[in-house]
Amino acid sequence: MQQDIIVIGGGIVGLATALKIKEQRPDLKVLVLEKETEVAKHQTGNNSGVIHSGLYYKPGSLKATNCIRGYNMLIDFCEKEQIPFEITGKVVVATNEEQRPLLNNLYVRGQQNGLEGLRKISAQEVKEYEPYVTSVEGMWVPQTGIVDYKVVSEKYAEKLRSYGAELNFGEKVIGITKGHSLSIVKTERNTYETKLVINCGGLYSDKVAQMSQENPINVRIIPFRGEYYKIRPEKHYLVKNLIYPVPDPNFPFLGVHFTRMMRGGIEAGPNAVLAFRREGYKKMDINAKELYETLTWPGFQKVAMKYWETGLGEMYRSFSKAAFTKALQELIPDIQESDLIEGGAGVRAQACDREGGLLDDFSIIEDTKVINILNAPSPAATSSLSIGQTVSEMALKRF
Repeated sequence: MQQDIIVIGGGIVGLATALKIKEQRPDLKVLVLEKETEVAKHQTGNNSGVIHSGLYYKPGSLKATNCIRGYNMLIDFCEKEQIPFEITGKVVVATNEEQRPLLNNLYVRGQQNGLEGLRKISAQEVKEYEPYVTSVEGMWVPQTGIVDYKVVSEKYAEKLRSYGAELNFGEKVIGITKGHSLSIVKTERNTYETKLVINCGGLYSDKVAQMSQENPINVRIIPFRGEYYKIRPEKHYLVKNLIYPVPDPNFPFLGVHFTRMMRGGIEAGPNAVLAFRREGYKKMDINAKELYETLTWPGFQKVAMKYWETGLGEMYRSFSKAAFTKALQELIPDIQESDLIEGGAGVRAQACDREGGLLDDFSIIEDTKVINILNAPSPAATSSLSIGQTVSEMALKRF
């Protein structure tokens, strides 16, 4: 049961990290532990399937550098492994005059991040790309695309096995003990020894990180559920590809938007509401202990004080289809409540520090025995191979 490296978490980031390690060091014994019965069960398998261009992120940040590098690595991987994807492009639109400066800031940021072909376009030009959108101004982002990240993850897993790595399912980690030369990783079924632990636990990354730390860590994962509607097939003509609003610069979510899916159909959403359990995909999914931990976290209390108005609006949209429709009508006035069918939901693992900061960038914390990926929300799927490369380089210094 002795390993060189144990990766905890079979989502897209954990799989990509293990893959990059095995590509560079096929001789190392690498084990991926996943508590579910398959890969990509949570954040990866429930996201919108967008290949992000790197438009939104602060220049020089981990998100910006890994998204842009990861974008190219992902496209190369999909082409080589014959995974279906499309580069569709997307429009980002300002729906009122107050949003024009925000759109311009976004355009400047895209240029700083090296996006080629980025164009500011008039309201009339927006209609050439998306005829049913109403706006005062827009921006064309040619790099954006769509893919099924579940399919990508399954291919990562297949490649991993071909390199001799092990993937063990149904293995929920319940303890990590750091020793002098080896650490002990205990699951509900087995005990393993390893030289290095890499924590890619997603929605439970803070819990896994705490297992190996003597002092309390400074972040808590706050779960935010994003609920989607699907558009009825007879109304698919309203959306050609991807339509996004100008995001609120103070809130780490992109706002409700329209996305054509790789597996077919068009999704509208998501909103962003507090989930009452970490894997709470339905409104009434409640875990009392997890909810108590969220509500009593000092950082969350500060976030709630700051964003209570926005939060109430998101909650209202969660329970009111009419309100959700109204938000969508800001982009496409022709969309009607009857055009929307109940869709699925995803839960975003948003790290929040004790001071009330919602971590905007990816966060990777390491010591001699453990590397913890503590914040890897969107665009982590697009960035997965780049994050995997970054973490593998941190890991392989020890070998």
